[in-house]
Amino acid sequence: MTLRKTAPDPNSSPKGDQMRRFVTALSAVALVAMGGESASARVDQGAVAAAAPQVSVFASGFNNPRGLTFGPHFDLYVAEGGLGGSNSTVGQCPQAHGAGGPFTGSTNDPVRGGRISKVSRTGVVSTVVDALPSSQTSPAIGSLVSGVSSVAFVGHQLYALLAGAGCGHGVPTVPNGVIRVGPGGTWSMIANLSAFQAAHPTVAPDPEDFDPEGTWYSMTSFNGALYPMDSNHGELDRVTPHGSIRRVSDISAYVGHVVPTAILRSRNATYISNLGTFEPAPVGDEHIYRVGKNGSIRTLATGVEKVLALVERRGQMYALEMSTSPAGPAPGTGAIVRLGRNGPVETVVSNLILPTGMAVGPDGAFYVSERGFGFPAGGGRILRIMP
Repeated sequence: MTLRKTAPDPNSSPKGDQMRRFVTALSAVALVAMGGESASARVDQGAVAAAAPQVSVFASGFNNPRGLTFGPHFDLYVAEGGLGGSNSTVGQCPQAHGAGGPFTGSTNDPVRGGRISKVSRTGVVSTVVDALPSSQTSPAIGSLVSGVSSVAFVGHQLYALLAGAGCGHGVPTVPNGVIRVGPGGTWSMIANLSAFQAAHPTVAPDPEDFDPEGTWYSMTSFNGALYPMDSNHGELDRVTPHGSIRRVSDISAYVGHVVPTAILRSRNATYISNLGTFEPAPVGDEHIYRVGKNGSIRTLATGVEKVLALVERRGQMYALEMSTSPAGPAPGTGAIVRLGRNGPVETVVSNLILPTGMAVGPDGAFYVSERGFGFPAGGGRILRIMP
C-alpha cells in the first residue's frame, strides 16, 4: 500500500486533492457495552493514559513497515513496503487517476524491493523473503511507497499481500495479489487480484482517485482461507490456498468511498474500519462496521480517526489510529484506543509517530509498526506496548 513517502522530511504532507489521493494510497469481537466519549475528550485524556503503558522499541531497521502477524512459533512477521522504484509503464497500461499517477516501480530489486522480515522473541531481525515488487506515487504527493502490505498464516503456511505490484504501478511482470512464501526466500503467486478487480469492478469507486491495480492494505485469515481488503475500490474478497477468489463484500456499494483499511475476525463475525479521506472533516468521523453474511455493511460505532488496524485483546476491541489530526497525517499524534459500543472509551497510548500496523503478542502486549512512512531507508521500527 502506498502508505509512505520516501522524502526524508516526515513532517511534510500533501494538500487538497493530493491529500485525498494520499489517503486512498494507504493503500479494516463483540463490542463491549460502555458509553462513548467525544473524540476531543478522549484524545485529551490520552495524554494522561499514555504515561502508564510500558513502551519500548522491539526492533528497528525496516523500510516502510506495515502489517504484522505472529507465527505458529511466536515469531513476529513484518510486511515491508520497500523503497519504491524508477520504472515507468506510461503508455503500456492504464495509470492511476489524479495527482498520484503515474507510479514508478521496481521488480527483483534486493535493495529497494518489498520485504518480509521475521523478528524473534528476543528482537533479532532476519529476512524471510526480499526483492518483492515495490512502487511509489508521483513526486507531486511525496513519492508514497507500496510493497508488501500484510502477512497472514493459514496453519503453518505464510502468505503475503502484494500492494506495490501491477503494470499500473510500474511493475508489468507481477500483479497485485496474494503470494505463498516458500523455503529459502522463494515465493509464488496464488491469486491475481489485479485481474480479479478488472473482471469484477465494484459499484462505487471514486473515479477521481481510481487506481486500476487497487490499494490492498489489510488481510486476515480464518477457517482455512485468506481475506484481503482493498482501500481504493472498496472491497473485501476471499482467497483459498488453492487460489480461488470470490467477492465477500462490495463495501463501496453500501458506504461509498470510505477507504476501508482495517479488518478483524472475532467470534464468528467480521469487523472493518476505515481511514477516510483527508478532506476537511471533524475529528472522529470514521467508523467501525460489521460485515454481514451476505456482504452487507452495518455501522456499529463512530468516533475513531484514520484507523489502520483493529485487534482484539482479552475480549475487547482496539483500534490503531495513524493520526488524530482532523486534516492531514500529523506525526506524533497516532494512538491506540479501546472501543465500546459507542466508540472510543479509552486512549491506551498516544503520541505514536505515523503507526501503520498492529498485532497482539502471546505476552498480551501490543506490537505496532511505527514510522511507517515519511522516513528514509531503515527508519521504520516496531514498538512493544504493554498496557
